Amino acid sequence: MITTGQIIRCKAAVAWEAGKPLVMEEVEVAPPQKHEVRIKILFTSLCHTDVYFWEAKGQTPLFPRIFGHEAGGIVESVGEGVTDLAPGDHVLPIFTGECGDCPHCHSEESNMCDLLRINTERGGMIHDGESRFSIDGKPIYHFVGTSTFSEYTVIHSGQVAKINPDAPLDKVCIVSCGLSTGLGATLNVAKPKKGQSVAIFGLGAVGLAAAEGARIAGASRIIGVDLNSKRFDEAKKFGVTEFVNPKDHDKPVQQVIAEMTDGGVDRSVECTGSVQAMIQAFECVHDGWGVAVLVGVPSKDDAFKTHPMNFLNERTLKGTFFGNYKPKTDIPGVVEQYMNKELEIEKFITHTVPFSEINKAFDYMLKGEGNRCIIRMGA
Repeated sequence: MITTGQIIRCKAAVAWEAGKPLVMEEVEVAPPQKHEVRIKILFTSLCHTDVYFWEAKGQTPLFPRIFGHEAGGIVESVGEGVTDLAPGDHVLPIFTGECGDCPHCHSEESNMCDLLRINTERGGMIHDGESRFSIDGKPIYHFVGTSTFSEYTVIHSGQVAKINPDAPLDKVCIVSCGLSTGLGATLNVAKPKKGQSVAIFGLGAVGLAAAEGARIAGASRIIGVDLNSKRFDEAKKFGVTEFVNPKDHDKPVQQVIAEMTDGGVDRSVECTGSVQAMIQAFECVHDGWGVAVLVGVPSKDDAFKTHPMNFLNERTLKGTFFGNYKPKTDIPGVVEQYMNKELEIEKFITHTVPFSEINKAFDYMLKGEGNRCIIRMGA
């Protein structure tokens, strides 16, 4: 391609300050360096993690920055040492990675790569610490190594999953974060058997993906737990069969669920980040075989407290990161689940906006309207 090795000038939505609307700018995107690829982003989506770090309320602000990490695109060029990707490949950028060399990557039980595990504080590339984005010679910081709110971006090759070129990128782009996180929490970690009962705590995007996993697994009862009763109707599309709003009861929700299920659910998946919900999700599973899986990220000072007898009575508590999927190895298979009509993706997508109106996506999320908003690049 004629752009190989050249600086590319393109549009990017730049966050100049915390909580302020993104500004459409012309940025310069440098060529990929060692173990990097440059990708033309065709579709991207807004995730709550983008909003959290854009608001910068709980962490050290790093601006100006290009956010975005749920996306789909096509490889434009590759840097030195990249052998598994080539120009023209259809890919999903991933906020975490798989170097292939560390103990975690060699383990069948882990996806927490030592080199490429998510790092929200790093604003440059691993190779040299420098940004590949600039405006008038001044660097613009990266976000979680992806920065997909740009028509072109540079990403470490270990954070890029090559997928079936027939898969529609405007749909499967959401596989690269929230959908896989919830889906994998159920299918890979909770592992409900056909006919078992599953409780899902939190019916946001990740919780609905967890419910979708329970549906695929053949759960007989999927109990949704949420403080917002407006979410219940939408959740039915994802297989949720019953609903519990803790505010409607004068007893602990784990007791409510135990009474509904003759002693507790077989599996539970917590997708809120509330430590109280985490405790409830663990204590609502059946003794002897119940498994609870924690997905939500708690506040740094939270403490999980439960009586040790809950463990001695053979309840199991697990945690998960990105649904236990290895980005390069496993994510192409999730796309194939969609292509084989085993996984339903369209129902997660509630809005679509052109790139020029990306701030509308932030408005939808801040108002709690809908699920995923797809942003069409070049529009």
